[in-house]
Amino acid sequence: MAQTPLAIPLDIHADMRALREAHRARKAQLLASLEALGSSARGIRRLLQGLAQATDETLRTVCRMSGVPGDCALLAVGGYGRGELFPHSDVDVVMLLPDHMPPDQEPQLKRQIEAFITNCWDAGLEIGSSVRTVAECVAQAESDVTVRTSLLESRLVSGNTALYAQFGKRFRASLDPRAFMIAKTLEMRQRHTKFENTPYALEPNCKESPGGLRDLQVILWIAKATGLARSWDELARKGLATAFEVRQIKRNEALLGLIRARLHVIAGRREDRLVFDLQTAVAESFGYRTQTTDGRIVARASEALMKRYYWAAKAVSQLNQILLLNIEERLNPPAQPPEPINERFSHQAGMIEVASDDLYLREPHAILETFLVHQTTVGAKGLSARTLRALYNARQVMDAKFRNDPVNHATFRQMLLEPQGITHALRLMNQTSVLGRYLWVFRRIVGQMQHDLFHVYTVDQHILMVLRNVRRFFIAEHAHEYPFCSQLAAGWDKPYILYVAALFHDIAKGRGGDHSSKGARDVRAFCRDHGFVGEDAKLIEFLVREHLTMSRVAQKEDLSDPAVITAFARRVGNERALTALYLLTVADIRGTGPKVWNAWKGKLLEDLYRLTLRTLGGRAPDPHAEIEARKREALVQLGLYALPFQAHQKLWDTLDVGYFMRHDAGDIVWHTRHLSRYVGTGKPIVRARLSPVGEGLQVLAYTPDQPDLFARICGYFEHAGFSILDAKIHTATNGYALDTFQVVSSMLPEHNRELLNIVESELQHTIERAGPLPAPSRGRVSRRVKSFPIPPRVQLAPDEKAQRWLLSVSASDRVGLLYSIARVLARHHLNLQLAKVSTLGERVEDTFLIDGPELQENRRQIEIETELLQALAA
Repeated sequence: MAQTPLAIPLDIHADMRALREAHRARKAQLLASLEALGSSARGIRRLLQGLAQATDETLRTVCRMSGVPGDCALLAVGGYGRGELFPHSDVDVVMLLPDHMPPDQEPQLKRQIEAFITNCWDAGLEIGSSVRTVAECVAQAESDVTVRTSLLESRLVSGNTALYAQFGKRFRASLDPRAFMIAKTLEMRQRHTKFENTPYALEPNCKESPGGLRDLQVILWIAKATGLARSWDELARKGLATAFEVRQIKRNEALLGLIRARLHVIAGRREDRLVFDLQTAVAESFGYRTQTTDGRIVARASEALMKRYYWAAKAVSQLNQILLLNIEERLNPPAQPPEPINERFSHQAGMIEVASDDLYLREPHAILETFLVHQTTVGAKGLSARTLRALYNARQVMDAKFRNDPVNHATFRQMLLEPQGITHALRLMNQTSVLGRYLWVFRRIVGQMQHDLFHVYTVDQHILMVLRNVRRFFIAEHAHEYPFCSQLAAGWDKPYILYVAALFHDIAKGRGGDHSSKGARDVRAFCRDHGFVGEDAKLIEFLVREHLTMSRVAQKEDLSDPAVITAFARRVGNERALTALYLLTVADIRGTGPKVWNAWKGKLLEDLYRLTLRTLGGRAPDPHAEIEARKREALVQLGLYALPFQAHQKLWDTLDVGYFMRHDAGDIVWHTRHLSRYVGTGKPIVRARLSPVGEGLQVLAYTPDQPDLFARICGYFEHAGFSILDAKIHTATNGYALDTFQVVSSMLPEHNRELLNIVESELQHTIERAGPLPAPSRGRVSRRVKSFPIPPRVQLAPDEKAQRWLLSVSASDRVGLLYSIARVLARHHLNLQLAKVSTLGERVEDTFLIDGPELQENRRQIEIETELLQALAA
């Protein structure tokens, strides 16, 4: 790589602008070669070293121009101290002073150092500087592991070599290798926890995330501090790494370095996160291109890049664990010999260890046995470095013959049948790359991104999260998390059915087409190979094929309609399939991300489960019997409130069958208590309470009906910062609207009675206020929506009885979206009977049950759909 020498006059009066321009030109020349690397990372280390060397020369020039005395030493520390510098990383330096300076020289020295720091910035160097004596460096290193780590990588840039040697000697003498290793290990665990202990975040930090560059740096820091090695090659010479492992480390380190360097250049600043905004640009710098067919995206450029990143991060995570365990064993040799488990494995300090390094090469059946042994050995915490290394080096053994071996099938089946440890075993298999090599269909979704805006994990991590959720249903310690699910799981006799269904429910993601149907075919073959037959195999296949059905029905259809419940019951078939599907559905939704599940969705699913269970038990939906039962239950509860005799009758006489079918006894009681005295008064009544389902508010509005009422209420909630989860719209026979809303807000304080009063007062005022509807505000679109926009979709279709119409809307979420939809409905005088609002991450899937004269004309239908699409795209 050719470099242009600095042609800068050394005169102290040289123009700093010239120095800055020369440094910028050198840096630009070096960065021009970054683009030429393409997808190959081989030259990245030389480039980073070139940037560090260019900075060294500029710093030396600044030192001379600033008059820094020769008895001081300028040290490069941190990443710059390693001799590598990323395009927009800080230049971390320490100005090292002798411990004893003549007092009369201190003012002059202070001015010279201040001039040096100022000149560095003027020369275009973003430095992070500190000024310390040798004693101060050692003292701060002893008290702060971050300073200790930074100084561990120090090197002399300019100045007094004897002073630097003195510092190095005292610094090394102060190091406690074992304490340093413990501190860095704990620090690494905290960092991993911050990033949810996974390298598979959709916007990973290529420096700090698990499997990032920092995990490799930790190894070398500890190796240097312990005196074991100062480079990867030296680690191999000392027997702490194999030649193969060192090649893998260098290859993956180079790739991560290339990604980070390009992130800096493309962002124009220090940016270590592969955020959605930048993923495509970085991918294209590697030569990846988005593939389309008939205008439809088949594969995104960012997907190819991220899959490559995830594979590198996974390899780094494995190698980090192997090498750190090796170093720990070298520093702390085991005091006791290993305890044999069988002729292949032993157990020592909670770690499973292979009997010989070539065990897996000689006996491939032992690979899966490793995880079964881990699963069944009391007190097993993990795999030893020796075992991890043996697995890492035996990947070529796990071929098609290995996957089709009946002995391996039997071992994996036994793992699924074990009463405990299944989650840990499969996670460990995935971390060691065994799961994807044994289940080839799983390998295809390792690191597979999901562009639906509500999954926050890659497909393989989501699957393992769902498996974990299912497993927790069967563990008493977690019963408080999913009480109803735990109750159902207590009576379930074959947990492995749910485990297999969880493992395969999204296995066909990313292949195009219906992943549920393709996954069902995959799991059918798996069941045949692994001895799951008869009704068990049929149920597993049913669960994979239908794993989205229950969520769709609960969140999009009218559960008060007997026909909906009957059709769903017919599709499920029996109580056993219903229970299994319910458990899998809850685990699946809760495994998509922390913001997707809420108590309202939980209530909808549980309501659907109970209604369907009653139908499957032979009790066909009987609306009249159900209504009478709800009325009786409501009257019993009303008796607790000392209302006048027959106080409910005046309100109930105005309510029809539809109202009593859509509201449970608790809601009926709440409505009756607050509205019975106001029937026909003409006065709008608004009441709010903390939602009985556990989060948000439930808001009741009772007022003479008006065409734009729903839109006006939606507009208020938008302005007040609430999101509507559900709306039940009812028009009484006396012309009054009785509407109930479930709303949530990120700013909602718990048990805040003042907020309830504010909502009641403001919403009542909004309803009373006449005039045209205000224009919707333009909500800010999130970064994720900008990167993965959802094409707006509107579908308008009559229900089975052709009396009402079902309006389905799908779009990227934004503030004011529901209000925009409501304004269109109001403009066409459409009556809203039911609204189900489902927010999946940053995508909305809303369903409305509507009627109105304009829906009977095809031309008007097209107008309504067109206006809705325009509102969604605005």
